Amino acid sequence: MLKTALKPRWIAGLVFAIAISGVFVLLSQWQFGRSTQPEAPVSTTTEETRQLTSVLQPGGFFPGSVADQMVSATGSYDPQKQVLVPGRLNDGARGYWIVSAFAVKDAPVLKGGGATPQTWIPVARGWIADPSDAVAPPSGTIVLTGRLLPSESPLANTDPGLGRASAVSVAELINDWSVSSYPGFVAAKTELSGSTDVSALATGGDVKPLLIGPQPPAQQVNWLNLFYSVEWVVFAGFALFIWWRLVKDDYRRDLEDALDAESGAESAAQPDIDSDADPAEEPVKERAGQAPGTSEAPQPLAAEAQRTAPYPTDPRVQS
Repeated sequence: MLKTALKPRWIAGLVFAIAISGVFVLLSQWQFGRSTQPEAPVSTTTEETRQLTSVLQPGGFFPGSVADQMVSATGSYDPQKQVLVPGRLNDGARGYWIVSAFAVKDAPVLKGGGATPQTWIPVARGWIADPSDAVAPPSGTIVLTGRLLPSESPLANTDPGLGRASAVSVAELINDWSVSSYPGFVAAKTELSGSTDVSALATGGDVKPLLIGPQPPAQQVNWLNLFYSVEWVVFAGFALFIWWRLVKDDYRRDLEDALDAESGAESAAQPDIDSDADPAEEPVKERAGQAPGTSEAPQPLAAEAQRTAPYPTDPRVQS
Protein backbone atom coordinates (compact mmCIF):
# COMPACT_ATOMS: atom_id res chain seq x y z
CA MET A 1 0.00 0.00 0.00
CA LEU A 2 2.96 2.30 0.54
CA LYS A 3 3.84 1.97 -3.13
CA THR A 4 0.35 3.13 -4.04
CA ALA A 5 0.53 6.04 -1.61
CA LEU A 6 3.81 7.18 -3.21
CA LYS A 7 2.18 7.72 -6.55
CA PRO A 8 2.52 11.37 -7.63
CA ARG A 9 -1.22 11.97 -7.65
CA TRP A 10 -1.64 10.65 -4.12
CA ILE A 11 1.34 12.64 -2.85
CA ALA A 12 -0.33 15.74 -4.29
CA GLY A 13 -3.60 14.62 -2.71
CA LEU A 14 -1.89 14.30 0.68
CA VAL A 15 -0.47 17.81 0.42
CA PHE A 16 -3.92 19.12 -0.43
CA ALA A 17 -5.51 17.20 2.49
CA ILE A 18 -2.92 18.56 4.93
CA ALA A 19 -3.56 22.11 3.68
CA ILE A 20 -7.31 21.67 4.14
CA SER A 21 -6.76 20.21 7.62
CA GLY A 22 -4.57 23.17 8.56
CA VAL A 23 -7.31 25.59 7.55
CA PHE A 24 -9.81 23.63 9.63
CA VAL A 25 -7.50 23.69 12.66
CA LEU A 26 -7.12 27.47 12.37
CA LEU A 27 -10.89 27.80 12.23
CA SER A 28 -11.11 25.60 15.32
CA GLN A 29 -8.70 27.86 17.21
CA TRP A 30 -10.68 30.92 16.17
CA GLN A 31 -13.96 29.38 17.39
CA PHE A 32 -12.32 28.29 20.66
CA GLY A 33 -11.07 31.83 21.26
CA ARG A 34 -14.57 33.16 20.75
CA SER A 35 -16.01 30.57 23.14
CA THR A 36 -14.29 32.16 26.16
CA GLN A 37 -14.95 35.88 26.30
CA PRO A 38 -15.26 38.17 29.31
CA GLU A 39 -18.71 38.84 30.62
CA ALA A 40 -18.00 42.56 30.41
CA PRO A 41 -15.08 44.61 29.11
CA VAL A 42 -12.54 45.94 31.58
CA SER A 43 -13.90 49.16 32.99
CA THR A 44 -11.65 52.20 32.69
CA THR A 45 -13.59 54.05 35.38
CA THR A 46 -11.79 52.07 38.09
CA GLU A 47 -8.62 54.02 37.29
CA GLU A 48 -10.26 57.31 38.22
CA THR A 49 -9.43 58.00 41.85
CA ARG A 50 -12.51 58.53 44.02
CA GLN A 51 -13.00 59.26 47.72
CA LEU A 52 -13.21 56.10 49.82
CA THR A 53 -16.06 57.51 51.89
CA SER A 54 -18.18 57.97 48.76
CA VAL A 55 -17.43 54.55 47.31
CA LEU A 56 -17.77 52.13 50.23
CA GLN A 57 -19.66 52.12 53.51
CA PRO A 58 -18.37 50.39 56.66
CA GLY A 59 -20.25 47.61 58.39
CA GLY A 60 -21.89 46.23 55.24
CA PHE A 61 -21.15 43.98 52.30
CA PHE A 62 -18.50 44.63 49.70
CA PRO A 63 -20.22 45.21 46.33
CA GLY A 64 -18.45 43.79 43.32
CA SER A 65 -19.02 47.00 41.38
CA VAL A 66 -16.39 48.84 43.44
CA ALA A 67 -13.70 46.14 43.29
CA ASP A 68 -10.39 47.42 41.83
CA GLN A 69 -11.54 51.02 42.21
CA MET A 70 -8.73 53.49 42.84
CA VAL A 71 -9.62 55.41 46.03
CA SER A 72 -8.10 58.06 48.24
CA ALA A 73 -8.53 58.71 51.96
CA THR A 74 -7.05 60.96 54.60
CA GLY A 75 -6.16 59.60 58.03
CA SER A 76 -3.39 58.12 60.12
CA TYR A 77 -1.75 54.79 60.91
CA ASP A 78 -1.49 53.08 64.28
CA PRO A 79 1.97 51.46 64.55
CA GLN A 80 0.61 49.01 67.15
CA LYS A 81 -1.85 47.62 64.64
CA GLN A 82 0.36 46.03 62.03
CA VAL A 83 0.72 42.39 60.90
CA LEU A 84 2.65 40.37 58.34
CA VAL A 85 0.82 38.12 55.89
CA PRO A 86 3.07 35.25 54.69
CA GLY A 87 3.04 33.39 51.41
CA ARG A 88 2.97 36.43 49.09
CA LEU A 89 4.84 36.46 45.79
CA ASN A 90 6.81 39.28 44.21
CA ASP A 91 8.57 38.55 40.90
CA GLY A 92 8.48 34.86 41.74
CA ALA A 93 9.98 35.31 45.22
CA ARG A 94 7.93 34.34 48.27
CA GLY A 95 7.70 36.82 51.13
CA TYR A 96 5.30 38.87 53.27
CA TRP A 97 2.83 41.69 52.96
CA ILE A 98 2.95 44.46 55.53
CA VAL A 99 -0.64 45.26 56.52
CA SER A 100 -1.35 48.22 58.78
CA ALA A 101 -4.56 49.68 60.25
CA PHE A 102 -5.51 53.08 58.81
CA ALA A 103 -7.98 55.34 60.64
CA VAL A 104 -10.11 57.04 57.98
CA LYS A 105 -10.92 60.67 58.63
CA ASP A 106 -14.60 61.65 58.28
CA ALA A 107 -15.62 58.01 57.89
CA PRO A 108 -19.08 56.99 59.17
CA VAL A 109 -19.06 55.71 62.76
CA LEU A 110 -20.71 52.35 63.39
CA LYS A 111 -23.20 51.85 66.18
CA GLY A 112 -23.82 48.88 68.41
CA GLY A 113 -21.84 46.61 70.68
CA GLY A 114 -18.15 46.35 69.90
CA ALA A 115 -18.16 49.43 67.69
CA THR A 116 -15.29 51.89 68.09
CA PRO A 117 -15.48 55.69 67.76
CA GLN A 118 -13.15 55.52 64.78
CA THR A 119 -13.57 53.52 61.57
CA TRP A 120 -10.50 51.82 60.15
CA ILE A 121 -9.45 50.04 56.99
CA PRO A 122 -6.55 47.60 56.50
CA VAL A 123 -3.85 48.86 54.14
CA ALA A 124 -1.33 46.56 52.43
CA ARG A 125 1.65 48.88 52.35
CA GLY A 126 4.32 46.75 50.68
CA TRP A 127 6.18 43.44 50.28
CA ILE A 128 9.25 42.22 52.11
CA ALA A 129 11.35 39.10 51.69
CA ASP A 130 12.24 38.71 55.38
CA PRO A 131 10.22 39.59 58.50
CA SER A 132 13.17 41.57 59.86
CA ASP A 133 12.80 44.00 56.93
CA ALA A 134 9.41 45.21 58.17
CA VAL A 135 9.21 48.90 59.02
CA ALA A 136 6.65 50.89 61.00
CA PRO A 137 4.05 52.87 59.07
CA PRO A 138 4.62 56.60 58.56
CA SER A 139 3.33 58.82 61.32
CA GLY A 140 1.14 61.90 61.17
CA THR A 141 -1.62 62.68 58.77
CA ILE A 142 -1.35 60.68 55.55
CA VAL A 143 -3.19 61.12 52.28
CA LEU A 144 -3.52 57.56 51.07
CA THR A 145 -4.13 56.51 47.45
CA GLY A 146 -4.50 52.91 46.43
CA ARG A 147 -6.64 50.18 44.88
CA LEU A 148 -9.71 49.01 46.80
CA LEU A 149 -9.96 45.22 47.04
CA PRO A 150 -12.44 42.86 48.73
CA SER A 151 -11.54 41.08 51.93
CA GLU A 152 -9.79 37.73 51.62
CA SER A 153 -10.92 34.57 53.37
CA PRO A 154 -8.89 33.46 56.40
CA LEU A 155 -7.15 30.10 56.28
CA ALA A 156 -8.98 27.56 58.40
CA ASN A 157 -7.17 25.65 61.15
CA THR A 158 -4.12 27.89 60.81
CA ASP A 159 -2.27 29.70 63.59
CA PRO A 160 -0.21 32.38 61.84
CA GLY A 161 1.57 33.34 65.04
CA LEU A 162 2.08 36.57 66.94
CA GLY A 163 2.11 39.67 64.72
CA ARG A 164 0.96 37.73 61.66
CA ALA A 165 -2.26 36.98 59.83
CA SER A 166 -3.16 34.08 57.57
CA ALA A 167 -4.70 36.45 54.98
CA VAL A 168 -5.82 40.03 54.50
CA SER A 169 -9.13 39.09 56.08
CA VAL A 170 -11.16 41.88 57.66
CA ALA A 171 -12.92 39.38 59.92
CA GLU A 172 -9.58 38.13 61.24
CA LEU A 173 -7.94 41.54 61.55
CA ILE A 174 -10.74 43.29 63.43
CA ASN A 175 -10.58 40.56 66.07
CA ASP A 176 -6.86 41.16 66.51
CA TRP A 177 -7.10 44.94 66.43
CA SER A 178 -10.51 45.33 68.10
CA VAL A 179 -11.64 48.06 65.70
CA SER A 180 -14.60 48.86 63.45
CA SER A 181 -13.60 48.42 59.83
CA TYR A 182 -14.60 48.74 56.22
CA PRO A 183 -15.42 45.38 54.51
CA GLY A 184 -12.35 45.58 52.24
CA PHE A 185 -8.73 46.70 52.18
CA VAL A 186 -6.53 49.04 50.16
CA ALA A 187 -3.31 48.13 48.34
CA ALA A 188 -1.31 51.34 48.78
CA LYS A 189 0.12 53.17 45.80
CA THR A 190 1.10 56.53 47.30
CA GLU A 191 1.26 57.81 50.89
CA LEU A 192 1.68 61.55 51.07
CA SER A 193 2.91 63.11 54.28
CA GLY A 194 2.43 66.78 53.49
CA SER A 195 3.81 66.99 49.98
CA THR A 196 6.27 64.13 50.37
CA ASP A 197 5.51 60.64 49.17
CA VAL A 198 6.64 58.21 51.87
CA SER A 199 5.27 55.05 50.24
CA ALA A 200 7.36 52.03 49.32
CA LEU A 201 7.14 53.04 45.65
CA ALA A 202 8.88 56.36 46.38
CA THR A 203 11.35 55.39 49.10
CA GLY A 204 12.63 52.10 47.72
CA GLY A 205 14.72 50.00 50.10
CA ASP A 206 13.76 46.55 51.34
CA VAL A 207 10.04 47.25 51.20
CA LYS A 208 8.77 46.69 47.65
CA PRO A 209 5.57 48.37 46.37
CA LEU A 210 2.47 46.37 45.56
CA LEU A 211 1.85 47.06 41.90
CA ILE A 212 -1.63 45.55 41.67
CA GLY A 213 -3.51 46.29 38.47
CA PRO A 214 -7.20 45.86 37.74
CA GLN A 215 -8.33 42.26 37.81
CA PRO A 216 -9.69 40.80 34.54
CA PRO A 217 -13.45 40.29 34.56
CA ALA A 218 -14.94 36.84 34.88
CA GLN A 219 -15.28 34.93 31.66
CA GLN A 220 -18.24 33.01 30.38
CA VAL A 221 -18.19 29.99 28.07
CA ASN A 222 -20.09 30.13 24.80
CA TRP A 223 -20.93 26.47 24.34
CA LEU A 224 -22.00 26.90 20.71
CA ASN A 225 -18.60 28.27 19.70
CA LEU A 226 -16.92 25.56 21.75
CA PHE A 227 -18.91 22.93 19.84
CA TYR A 228 -17.90 24.52 16.54
CA SER A 229 -14.23 24.39 17.54
CA VAL A 230 -14.50 20.64 18.17
CA GLU A 231 -16.41 20.21 14.91
CA TRP A 232 -13.63 21.84 12.88
CA VAL A 233 -11.10 19.45 14.43
CA VAL A 234 -13.27 16.52 13.33
CA PHE A 235 -13.41 17.95 9.81
CA ALA A 236 -9.61 18.20 9.78
CA GLY A 237 -9.29 14.52 10.66
CA PHE A 238 -11.96 13.60 8.11
CA ALA A 239 -10.00 15.27 5.29
CA LEU A 240 -7.02 13.00 6.02
CA PHE A 241 -9.32 9.98 6.32
CA ILE A 242 -10.78 10.63 2.86
CA TRP A 243 -7.26 10.70 1.37
CA TRP A 244 -6.37 7.42 3.08
CA ARG A 245 -9.60 5.81 1.88
CA LEU A 246 -8.98 6.82 -1.72
CA VAL A 247 -5.45 5.41 -1.57
CA LYS A 248 -6.78 2.16 -0.13
CA ASP A 249 -9.38 1.80 -2.92
CA ASP A 250 -6.70 2.42 -5.56
CA TYR A 251 -4.51 -0.22 -3.92
CA ARG A 252 -7.34 -2.77 -4.08
CA ARG A 253 -7.98 -1.99 -7.73
CA ASP A 254 -4.32 -2.63 -8.47
CA LEU A 255 -4.53 -6.01 -6.73
CA GLU A 256 -7.65 -6.95 -8.70
CA ASP A 257 -6.01 -5.98 -12.00
CA ALA A 258 -2.95 -8.07 -11.14
CA LEU A 259 -5.08 -11.11 -10.30
CA ASP A 260 -7.06 -10.73 -13.54
CA ALA A 261 -3.85 -10.56 -15.58
CA GLU A 262 -2.47 -13.65 -13.86
CA SER A 263 -5.65 -15.62 -14.50
CA GLY A 264 -5.63 -14.64 -18.19
CA ALA A 265 -2.04 -15.79 -18.58
CA GLU A 266 -2.82 -19.20 -17.04
CA SER A 267 -5.83 -19.68 -19.36
CA ALA A 268 -3.75 -18.89 -22.45
CA ALA A 269 -1.10 -21.48 -21.49
CA GLN A 270 -3.56 -24.50 -21.39
CA PRO A 271 -4.04 -26.62 -24.73
CA ASP A 272 -7.43 -26.81 -26.53
CA ILE A 273 -9.38 -29.99 -25.78
CA ASP A 274 -12.44 -31.31 -27.72
CA SER A 275 -15.29 -30.87 -25.42
CA ASP A 276 -17.45 -33.50 -27.24
CA ALA A 277 -15.03 -36.36 -26.68
CA ASP A 278 -14.40 -37.36 -23.16
CA PRO A 279 -11.71 -40.04 -22.94
CA ALA A 280 -12.58 -40.71 -19.35
CA GLU A 281 -15.98 -42.02 -20.34
CA GLU A 282 -15.75 -45.06 -22.63
CA PRO A 283 -18.74 -47.20 -21.59
CA VAL A 284 -18.67 -50.73 -22.75
CA LYS A 285 -21.90 -51.30 -24.60
CA GLU A 286 -22.85 -54.91 -24.83
CA ARG A 287 -26.16 -55.54 -26.27
CA ALA A 288 -28.13 -58.57 -25.31
CA GLY A 289 -26.90 -61.60 -27.31
CA GLN A 290 -24.05 -59.69 -29.03
CA ALA A 291 -20.65 -61.17 -28.93
CA PRO A 292 -17.92 -58.88 -27.95
CA GLY A 293 -16.02 -57.43 -30.85
CA THR A 294 -18.79 -57.89 -33.39
CA SER A 295 -20.58 -55.05 -35.05
CA GLU A 296 -23.76 -56.86 -36.15
CA ALA A 297 -26.51 -57.71 -33.75
CA PRO A 298 -27.38 -61.51 -33.65
CA GLN A 299 -30.78 -62.78 -34.66
CA PRO A 300 -33.18 -63.54 -31.91
CA LEU A 301 -33.03 -67.19 -30.67
CA ALA A 302 -36.70 -67.83 -31.37
CA ALA A 303 -36.32 -66.85 -35.03
CA GLU A 304 -33.27 -69.08 -35.38
CA ALA A 305 -35.12 -72.07 -33.97
CA GLN A 306 -38.08 -71.49 -36.24
CA ARG A 307 -35.81 -71.36 -39.28
CA THR A 308 -34.18 -74.77 -38.57
CA ALA A 309 -37.20 -76.74 -37.29
CA PRO A 310 -39.02 -79.00 -39.83
CA TYR A 311 -42.41 -78.07 -41.12
CA PRO A 312 -45.27 -79.89 -39.53
CA THR A 313 -46.81 -82.78 -41.55
CA ASP A 314 -50.29 -82.21 -42.77
CA PRO A 315 -52.24 -85.41 -42.30
CA ARG A 316 -54.41 -84.68 -45.31
CA VAL A 317 -51.37 -84.60 -47.57
CA GLN A 318 -50.13 -87.87 -46.26
CA SER A 319 -53.35 -89.52 -46.89
